[in-house]
Amino acid sequence: MPSTNKSYDIREAVGYFETAEALQGAIDDLLDSGFDRAELSLLAAEQAVEGKLGHKYEKVQELEDDPKAARCSYVSTETVGDAEGALIGAPLYVAASAAVGVILASGGTMATAIIGAALAGGAGTLIGGVLARLVGSEHADRLIEQLEHGGLLLWVRTWTPADEARATDILKKHSGHDVHLHSISGAG
Repeated sequence: MPSTNKSYDIREAVGYFETAEALQGAIDDLLDSGFDRAELSLLAAEQAVEGKLGHKYEKVQELEDDPKAARCSYVSTETVGDAEGALIGAPLYVAASAAVGVILASGGTMATAIIGAALAGGAGTLIGGVLARLVGSEHADRLIEQLEHGGLLLWVRTWTPADEARATDILKKHSGHDVHLHSISGAG
């Protein structure tokens, strides 16, 4: 029986950026020009990269063309903000609702229930705020790690020569360094 495994090449544009603002500008431009978020990937956290490679790396430039480099999907700053908002709002709602239920069930007045909800909601907001800062802090820590290693890597999956030209032009327009195309071979 003949093998059905076929080899294929994944084509990507890649470059690195010296600032988060330049990276975000390139990403915004790529998305505005028709690339999908799923076609963009960034270098994963340092610990994940080193775990996958089996060794430390000095500069992100070493990883530009390494198919073993751990990557993560692009997550917009708005999505991070949404997660932070949910982490703040959910504990507030749960704590306030629970306080109202307990106070009213125990025979407390509506005024007491409102005061209890406000106090419990404040505590829930405090807990949610701490969790939200952790989400934002983790994102910021990853950017700082990569900047300490020389920059922020961005890979853009391309499907056609027109995609390749558009992606490289946009990366260069936003001060991307060492912008180039490469292929990664895979098995289907």
